[in-house]
Amino acid sequence: MSFKTPSEIQVTSRQIPKWEGIPNTSIQSKPLMIYHKAFSASPNQLTAHLEEVGEVTPQWVYSMYSQTHFHSTTHEVLGVVSGRARLCFGGEDNPDRFETDVEKGDLIIVPAGVGHRLLDELDTGEERFKMVGAYPKQKQWDMCYGQSREEDKVKAIKDLG
Repeated sequence: MSFKTPSEIQVTSRQIPKWEGIPNTSIQSKPLMIYHKAFSASPNQLTAHLEEVGEVTPQWVYSMYSQTHFHSTTHEVLGVVSGRARLCFGGEDNPDRFETDVEKGDLIIVPAGVGHRLLDELDTGEERFKMVGAYPKQKQWDMCYGQSREEDKVKAIKDLG
């Protein structure tokens, strides 16, 4: 397992405006952050490292859902541990959406409210696209889809740390 130093990492940062029922970064102005090729670790190694650091709790190893969704109760840390994929942030019909390719070793910080989905798993042979999903200690994630009945959940995002 290895991690690059901050000076060795290319970082992508994006603010994404509200679109329909998806708040994106409009509430807290915390940007979507992608740290490209930041680490080399297996799912178990990354999980153990995140647990050791103690800021977030790893909760799953999986792909990303193919339906646009966001979380209103917590921010999300995603560590790509295998494969490559094209992801969409902000809502696939949003003219200000951000589409990007991610690959093994990328670390993504998705602020609460930012819509995200898998667009396409890119061919990497037998290695399927998987991530370790982690959340701040004591936080439980929810699933929101930008529907009108979620307005109270969206309002609660402003109170998150």
